[in-house]
Amino acid sequence: MTILDKILQQKQHEVQQLLTQQTIQQVSRPSRPSLFDKLYHSKHLQVIAEMKRASPSKGLIAEGADPVAQAIIYEKSDAACISVLTDAHFFQGSFEDLAAVADAVSIPLLCKDFMIHTVQIDQAKNAGASVILLIVAALTDEKLSELYSYAVAADLEVLVEVHDEMELKRALALDAKLIGVNNRDLRTFEVDLQRTEEIAALFPFHEKRVLISESGIWQAEDALRVSKAGANAVLVGESLMRSDSVAEAIQSLQVATQGVVR
Repeated sequence: MTILDKILQQKQHEVQQLLTQQTIQQVSRPSRPSLFDKLYHSKHLQVIAEMKRASPSKGLIAEGADPVAQAIIYEKSDAACISVLTDAHFFQGSFEDLAAVADAVSIPLLCKDFMIHTVQIDQAKNAGASVILLIVAALTDEKLSELYSYAVAADLEVLVEVHDEMELKRALALDAKLIGVNNRDLRTFEVDLQRTEEIAALFPFHEKRVLISESGIWQAEDALRVSKAGANAVLVGESLMRSDSVAEAIQSLQVATQGVVR
């Protein structure tokens, strides 16, 4: 059983628990700017900054980190979006973290989790997310389409995550506008930035879409590499959580975009 299999097995259990609880009461929250617009029109590589306490591959990264304090630093440091991990079992996150961050910042807010059911999307929106993540590797075509349509109908933006050419084709079949390349293989958790270059070589930039490079981004050289490939943004968690100067770290990643024809 791969790490992804174990995570999805746990998610099935969590979803069953959610479905036995009372209906989620919708909370009215102010709208947030469009993440797509922010990334598509930018002249430099944007940073999606992640609140991340732990991971299956690295163990504890920032145990006890305050999500609100971290989010405020991210917003003040000109992050384009804040990603909040809401998985509790493997990443030590929570929807309470997401709701607390939503009350503290006004920029786009991504709920980072392993979505397999619409009830999780309801929960994410209720906690203040303006963007959700759908991982192609975790979903059948039917379920991917169902969740994507459900989220869009709920006025949420959707970041569709891929890892190889076949998954890119599946994301494009949805007409996804925000597509992320996970440089980490969720089956083995090995990281390789070449993934972004391989997907970018096949990416239809002329179709008004944006490409986000996720995982393995530590320094300016990494940012330059994926920017040259065509990435509009990077999603960065561990390196920012470990940084002594978040503002400087984010600034170092905001390199000029490298002139990919769009």
